Amino acid sequence: MCIKMKCIIPDTSAVIIGATTEIIEKENLDYPEIIVPEAVVCELEHQANDNRSEGHRGLRELQKLQDLQDEGKLAVSFKGKRPSNYDIKYAKSGEIDSIIRDVARSEMGTLLTNDKVQAETAKAQGIPVYYYEQKYIEKPLSIEKFFDENTMSIHLKENVCPMAKKGTPGHIDFVILNEKRYTHRELKKIVDEILDKAKSDPKTYLESEKEGSFVVQSREYRISIAYPPFAEALEVTIVRPVANISLDEYHLSDKLLERIRTNAEGILIAGSPGAGKSTFVQAIAKYYSSKLNKIVKTMESPRDLQLPDEITQYSPLEGSMENTADVLLLVRPDYTIYDELRKNTDFNIFADMRLAGVGMIGVVHATRPIDAIQRIASRVELGVIPSIVDTSIYIEDGKVTSVYETKMTVKVPTGMKEADLARPVIEVRDFETGELKNEIYTYGEQTIVMDMDLVNGTESEEGYKSSVDKIAEKEILRKIKRILPKKAKVDVEVISPERANIYIPEAYVPKIIGKNGKRIAEIESEIGISLGVEVIEERSKDKTPFEVDIIHTRKQLIMDLGRDNGMQNFDIYIEGEYLLTATTSKKGEIKIKNGIELSDLIIEAIEMGLKITAVKK
Repeated sequence: MCIKMKCIIPDTSAVIIGATTEIIEKENLDYPEIIVPEAVVCELEHQANDNRSEGHRGLRELQKLQDLQDEGKLAVSFKGKRPSNYDIKYAKSGEIDSIIRDVARSEMGTLLTNDKVQAETAKAQGIPVYYYEQKYIEKPLSIEKFFDENTMSIHLKENVCPMAKKGTPGHIDFVILNEKRYTHRELKKIVDEILDKAKSDPKTYLESEKEGSFVVQSREYRISIAYPPFAEALEVTIVRPVANISLDEYHLSDKLLERIRTNAEGILIAGSPGAGKSTFVQAIAKYYSSKLNKIVKTMESPRDLQLPDEITQYSPLEGSMENTADVLLLVRPDYTIYDELRKNTDFNIFADMRLAGVGMIGVVHATRPIDAIQRIASRVELGVIPSIVDTSIYIEDGKVTSVYETKMTVKVPTGMKEADLARPVIEVRDFETGELKNEIYTYGEQTIVMDMDLVNGTESEEGYKSSVDKIAEKEILRKIKRILPKKAKVDVEVISPERANIYIPEAYVPKIIGKNGKRIAEIESEIGISLGVEVIEERSKDKTPFEVDIIHTRKQLIMDLGRDNGMQNFDIYIEGEYLLTATTSKKGEIKIKNGIELSDLIIEAIEMGLKITAVKK
């Protein structure tokens, strides 16, 4: 197209990409008049104040036009009104574009734009327009030079040497790439390059933009950018998957493959960061899509899984995964991969879609195989857990190390004895061996995830009890404290799986027993354990100092004041000089960790033969 008019009015998009100077050179215009709308200057200033690269780039273009004017090649002027707060607020609705078109109409000039909608609107209004279509030229990002086949991630920060993680899951080395430290200017140039590519490359997406951070997904690279005030300095982290393998290469057992192929509908894939979860979930997705001819979709934020074109990858719709789920429920895929379950809403969406009949595969950060199921258990009703999660696969060092399955049964939880304690229990078993690993059940108002390896624990020399005993004591104590005044002294001790003792002051015994023993019977029924009520004996109010026995172990000093003095406050003295005030344990002990100043003072006093005494407060 040849511009016949010598008056050009560029809009914001044209200024940002430098179209004005390119057009002048391309069309060989002789001393054209460039009229820049004040709305364009205002918009660029606003973007620059927000530290956005396009704002700075646009202002540099205007400065370049001023330089060309000084050289006598063109004339530059600024006209039109500055947009109001209303115009800025509704800029996305076209208010600022409308102001720019008004300038082009009143000046009888040619509107120059890179915005397709702006160009079509101007044509509809009879305004001469030059649509400058910027063709995308694919070129690699400069950061890609740091990657080789073994590089998992690159870490760049101003005033710090560039570093990289190299290796495979479970075998990672953190290495310095070179000794040259990046300056802020150099790193800012890299950031601008990344953000520019997100605007022009159809395979590069700006997944998140918040005050102080950007998250960009550029093909296989997930790029996180942090800058002040969110971070104390500009930082760029680029992560890339290093492995793209098929499910066959995991050498899964025939039993597990059969379950994945026919029975598994609610799968959780768990592991610590960098363990290889994403690589495994990619392999499962491709297996379902290509081998089993299933319709597979994903829900990701950001979309960083490397999947074939047959699998559509969805991000949060209008910023919400709930909206994405609504669309997927209409699409009805056979399987949906939910990458990164973290918040309550993520688990609730996962559960809703699974209960709606969609096969779900969720990815969860976890440090133990049971953690993934436990995180679901704390967010949904106990009875629906097997319907939501039937298979949990734990990944460690890029390998499948544990596979659990969940089933519902009604029984007495392991570690409890009485038949009337029977309740619904979720059994978590090792899929390959059938060994019972965990039980999930309600105890009072708590949801308990019990590790079978801990259930049969016995009291050790340091006083540790089985997990069942500890839970029982807490639940009994909580119910008793609801009945008695807040300041009432209460103690609970589990004697056996069938019986526990409650220790309270004599004045409160009738309140706990109730009329004809009705209240204590109700508590026993709720807890499922027989309860005995013992009176806490009135403590002597004698404040005569008495000498303290001290036991020195490898980890701590134990000041033994006698079991009769359990749960009491004491002042401790060394040769009459005040040292500390502490409350004794049930056994009448005060424990002080070795290596701190307090324990050093006591050890020094013992070595010097000084008397250590206690006085009841």
